[in-house]
Amino acid sequence: MIPAFVLAAGVGSRLRPLTDDLPKPLVPVGDQSALATIVAQLRRAGFLAIVANAWHAKARLQEAAVTLGLRVSDEETLLGTAGGLVGAASALGPGDVLVWNGDILAGVDPSLVVAAHGAGRAGTLVVRPLAGPPSIGAGNVGLDGAGRVVRLRQEVFGEEVQSAEFLGIHVVGRALREALPAVGCLVTDGYLPALRRGATVGSYVYDAPFFDVGTPESYLAANRAWLAARQQISWLGEGAVVTGCAEGAVVGAAAFVDGNVHNAVIWPNTRVVGDVVDAIATPAGIIRLGTATA
Repeated sequence: MIPAFVLAAGVGSRLRPLTDDLPKPLVPVGDQSALATIVAQLRRAGFLAIVANAWHAKARLQEAAVTLGLRVSDEETLLGTAGGLVGAASALGPGDVLVWNGDILAGVDPSLVVAAHGAGRAGTLVVRPLAGPPSIGAGNVGLDGAGRVVRLRQEVFGEEVQSAEFLGIHVVGRALREALPAVGCLVTDGYLPALRRGATVGSYVYDAPFFDVGTPESYLAANRAWLAARQQISWLGEGAVVTGCAEGAVVGAAAFVDGNVHNAVIWPNTRVVGDVVDAIATPAGIIRLGTATA
């Protein structure tokens, strides 16, 4: 199996203040971090070599990597998605690489994505078709009748028959890797120049829900989906206590809430007096639908 690279170096600005001192992939979703979920998925699919890059709150990421059995590509400055992949070259080795954004949770089988990646392609993107009738020009990806990418970020390279959205999971081919800049973006500085040169970028269709945990709202939704997948109304970690009712709640280990919890995530070791509704509570404070209180 080819190696896998998890993008985990970003500052997570859309999810602040949850990411002030924590890499975004380490936010807890259900009973473990988003990164742990991704790594478990990769391991089940047969990936042995997994590397994550680290910059923001890198000590926390490095600590988690020891537990998860990952190699870490340490960045002295933030290199971007393309530069991060270049910087991890010694850990990854040559050839194709599966890249997974560390804030994306999706049930896709990554081994099938690798199998779908044809020889000679610059890359293969995991995409989700847009719901409803095809709306040409919608979403951030357009596909032709053979599933090739013919539109990316509104640049058109062929006749589009299906609009879709790119999930941030993809196979980057050897030739594209070798052409990437030391600092830059995989789409802007990798895929778009390759498509302009006439290279082929394929797709793997994943027509099921996925979650980008990059905002408080989507992060809360991902936790609710985790509960729903297990047919649980709420989940309390080891040693967690809620004195009132808990509904639609994910309550981390050793957390204590003196009140009711509804549609909320309580991080481990968090203490709250009062109800927590439509919110995310951490030891540093509570995020209530886009507002923060200490």
